[in-house]
Amino acid sequence: MSTSRASKRSTRTNKPASRSKAKAVRASTARPAAPKLPSYDALPVRPGAPKGAAWGVFGDRDEVGTINLLTPQRVKAATASIRTGKVFALNLPIDVPSPPLFTRGAHRHTIKIFEGADFVLDDYLDNFYPQASSQWDALCHVKHPALGAYNGIPDREITGRGGTRLGIDNLARRGIAGRGVLADIGRHYQRVGKKINFLKPQSIPLEDLEATLVAQRSTLRTADILLIRIGWTEFYLSASRAVKEDLARDTVVPGIEGTERVARWIWNHHLAAVASDSPALEALPKAEGEDFLHFHMLAFFGMPIGEMWNLEGLAEDCARDGKYDFFITSAPLNIPGGVGSPPNAVAIK
Repeated sequence: MSTSRASKRSTRTNKPASRSKAKAVRASTARPAAPKLPSYDALPVRPGAPKGAAWGVFGDRDEVGTINLLTPQRVKAATASIRTGKVFALNLPIDVPSPPLFTRGAHRHTIKIFEGADFVLDDYLDNFYPQASSQWDALCHVKHPALGAYNGIPDREITGRGGTRLGIDNLARRGIAGRGVLADIGRHYQRVGKKINFLKPQSIPLEDLEATLVAQRSTLRTADILLIRIGWTEFYLSASRAVKEDLARDTVVPGIEGTERVARWIWNHHLAAVASDSPALEALPKAEGEDFLHFHMLAFFGMPIGEMWNLEGLAEDCARDGKYDFFITSAPLNIPGGVGSPPNAVAIK
């Protein structure tokens, strides 16, 4: 009897030690906490980096940038934005715009029938520009002409060939998933009596972006993917052939204000990425002396930019139910060293 009681006491006293050991093992294998993000005005954190550059924030060898903010915990939390299960594909057909903008070429699509097996089809593309339609800009797409590429990675390591750095393959291997928020500036302008001239490089002020979010009662969270609809897709699809040809010869597009104060706003909201239905996100062409938001986002923050996304169906549904957040996934093409890719993006509400 005494031996049995002693054995039981021994077992009881060992349980807390066992639990403590398990906790220690879990702690040792847990992912490190996400880095505390500095404010825009506290950048840079790396000595010698340009003012406002996030070089080193995610590591000195990092090539993914703000997509690092999409941690497993945040991705899981983002699924709370799925309420109805409605799915919205966000890619335009790869032959829209037509003719292509920004001097890009049109692809040729060939269907191949296998000889002796006419029930089997194959196909291939020639002259395919991955950024001719809906796209992600890879971090190598634009560098600052004087201060360089994201994280200070030298030009000799960014050649656009397989194995080189800052290519779209970095995002493709990682995958993109998280909470998305739509800012429907186009509909907000209709409500307040403002108009966008889609044939001019009209700059949409930061205040109008903020007013749109307030009117929608939309709150931004760390690691959100912000989608900005100005109505460009709706305009383009209804435009005449002559207008489309004029835009191909001389691409002029409206977009959000491309200034440092917008860059500060974007960084201080700690967004993972920003995409728009505009062909350039910001208004183009720039007047002499104007700032270029691409320098801030791609070269300084390491933040991918999405352009020419098809937001029409998603926007209609958001306007109908008043819910402007959703779960979003994107799987870019795994092009080694690639400068851009169709986003292959889907929003789930």
